Amino acid sequence: MSLSPSRYSSLLPSERLPEWLRRPVGDASALETVQGVVRQQRLHTICEEGRCPNRAECYAAGTATFLLGGPICTRSCAFCQVEKGQAPSPVDPDEAERVAAAVADLGLRYVVLTAVARDDLADHGAGLFTATMAAIRARHPQVAIEVLTPDFWGGHRDDGAGRQAQRQRLAAVLAAAPVCFNHNLETVQRLQGEVRRGATYRRSLDLLAAARELAPAIPTKSGLMLGLGETFEELVAALEDLRAVDCQRLTLGQYLRPSLAHLPVQRYWPPEAFEQLGQIARDLGFADVRSGPLVRSSYHAALP
Repeated sequence: MSLSPSRYSSLLPSERLPEWLRRPVGDASALETVQGVVRQQRLHTICEEGRCPNRAECYAAGTATFLLGGPICTRSCAFCQVEKGQAPSPVDPDEAERVAAAVADLGLRYVVLTAVARDDLADHGAGLFTATMAAIRARHPQVAIEVLTPDFWGGHRDDGAGRQAQRQRLAAVLAAAPVCFNHNLETVQRLQGEVRRGATYRRSLDLLAAARELAPAIPTKSGLMLGLGETFEELVAALEDLRAVDCQRLTLGQYLRPSLAHLPVQRYWPPEAFEQLGQIARDLGFADVRSGPLVRSSYHAALP
């Protein structure tokens, strides 16, 4: 059962969408091809569920991001378009094989696997990633696979048992050897409670730190949305915190309100601000930075 509409439904966007955020749909044939295969295989992609503005470009480049665990998330983040609910459907035992079939049908070279938060599952969804990576590699060992995971949190409190369970789930995913481990910080520390319900700033940083410790050969990646009310100084502090846990790759993009039931945009940051932040990130030591108004977590993920 879906949750009731958010309390933000009465709020209006702060201003019209600026020119730099308007872009054409792109390659319509690429859109139709991927959407057709996804429907045929009864799958979900975050590209579609999240209404990513770059999906046609990524599809045409041979990249797609599959959403595992069904279309309903057990958390209620105030920015996310994915449907929320406390009773999602049972895990589909054939989902991994259908993702592998879709990868073959589309001829993908680089695949990003993400998932809704499945706090109802004993492993919080870690097995969704490992099973799907195995299914893809059984058919297509040459395909590169990046993972964008939830926090795999295993307890209701920030206690030792919860951290140990989280680390075990993370270790299982890393043992499957993705080419990149991505977990998004999403926003600055001050705004975490309002934006990311059920997640915490420290928990996410600890997950990224643990990934570096458990699998130092696998690069880590994280992303931030701009426009939720953060300051420039808070953004720089978040970048410094990410580098403190040796996060190596970064995406910075503008938050776009999916509907009136979601958090309103507080500010549309101009392209020059993204350029400045991108340079600061590089100066801090990030090895790879994607920073721009329309950048999303998997944007140009396959590029070195």
